[in-house]
Amino acid sequence: MKWNELTIHTTEEAVEMITNFLHEAGAGGVTIEEHVDNSKPRDTSLGQWFEIPPNDIPEGEAKILGYFPEGIALDEVAVQIRRRVEELREYDIDPGQPVYSIREVDEDDWANNWKQYFKPLKVSDRLTIKPTWEEYTPQSDQEQIIELDPGMAFGTGTHPTTSLCLRTLEGVIQPGDEVIDVGTGSGILAIGACRLGASRVLALDLDPVAVSSAAENTRLNGLEDRIQVVESDLLSVLKQGVNTPISVKLPVRVVVANILAEIILLFIEDVYEALESGGIYIASGIYKNKEQAVQDALLAAGFEITQTAREEDWVAFVARKR
Repeated sequence: MKWNELTIHTTEEAVEMITNFLHEAGAGGVTIEEHVDNSKPRDTSLGQWFEIPPNDIPEGEAKILGYFPEGIALDEVAVQIRRRVEELREYDIDPGQPVYSIREVDEDDWANNWKQYFKPLKVSDRLTIKPTWEEYTPQSDQEQIIELDPGMAFGTGTHPTTSLCLRTLEGVIQPGDEVIDVGTGSGILAIGACRLGASRVLALDLDPVAVSSAAENTRLNGLEDRIQVVESDLLSVLKQGVNTPISVKLPVRVVVANILAEIILLFIEDVYEALESGGIYIASGIYKNKEQAVQDALLAAGFEITQTAREEDWVAFVARKR
């Protein structure tokens, strides 16, 4: 089968929003390529695998490739995407100087080739992410495996925001915790929370592609009885009540959100409401230029910031409800 490939050269900061634009425009799949420099010293204290080859993408930039089926008016889609990308500047998201290109490709050129670079990844002392198509033997009884096939959803564990969240969850989750995962993507954080001892997780996402992916990964890990995947945002679930029965009992002890800072800022008070006294909010996906804005909003809502974690240009906050 032939597909039309729309490529956008932009900034790492704008990747998640542009990826969402492509999905909303009808993309059957999206791949993301970011700057890789294997000469740069890397943290291998946990035995991480780094097998992605170097590329010529400048540091801080990214290349996003959206794949659209034959017959779609891709020129019209490109015009729509250009307009939405330029609107990002109004929300203080810098897409740089985007460059666009279109070409026709075979399905095999994108659907499976990326898998050769996704290897078992030890992201913390206890958590290892294992692609479903790879063989891997745990190195100890304490090592917990997250089986993952992300499909078209965001979240393989290789992105700094996801690995930050998983490592932070390891230091926060207590046996029996009930957790809400906002913007679950592939479901990786929900699965990680269960592997660390959470009794139940409510995994939420507005993207039906992500909901499908998270549900499938939940099944692959045998956690259907502990993870409930719902197409919704946090506010809707809290207000729908009996119309959307949820598996966790409010208030919960932990809420985690690995999404854009602009979205985090929209529902901080809702997270505060969903948490029990002393409960923990892990907020990640925050690009460095939004750190102060999110910190100020958390403090204004009544949170106490107990930890700030950083990886590359990304920030994660651990905030406690007073």
